[in-house]
Amino acid sequence: MQLIDAEGENHGTVSIERARELAVEQGLDLVEISPNNNPPICKILDFGKYKFQAQKKATEARKKQKTQSVKEIKMRPNIDTHDYDVKMRAVEKFLADGDKVKVTLRFRGREMAHMELGMQLLVKVKEQLVNTAKVEAEPKLEGRQMMMVVSPIK
Repeated sequence: MQLIDAEGENHGTVSIERARELAVEQGLDLVEISPNNNPPICKILDFGKYKFQAQKKATEARKKQKTQSVKEIKMRPNIDTHDYDVKMRAVEKFLADGDKVKVTLRFRGREMAHMELGMQLLVKVKEQLVNTAKVEAEPKLEGRQMMMVVSPIK
């Protein structure tokens, strides 16, 4: 096997027994780093410290990654212009934060007879967000709700 000691010095190819002796002399562990190589590569190191540093690296990597959540904005087909503007500001804020937004239109009672109003509203939303977001799921009707999902442009 190929042996690397605690200082990073390569000892070349040595037997397993000799590698164990060197590890015991230094009071450290013999760890197989790359078993698939020919010959396999082993390193003399403090395994507890090695595991701790690997765990710290993984924690640091998790901290830096941004999770993308789905925010939902609910509207009605006959929404007032000011209410629409307030909802759109919220949508733009969510998109700026890097979140996906699910725009939901709920139809009640006789509003179901005028589905085209809901579709027009979602098309208006899509046109207003053309520079800041891309449509991930086109508007579709599910029961009494029409929904569309938009995500930020990277």
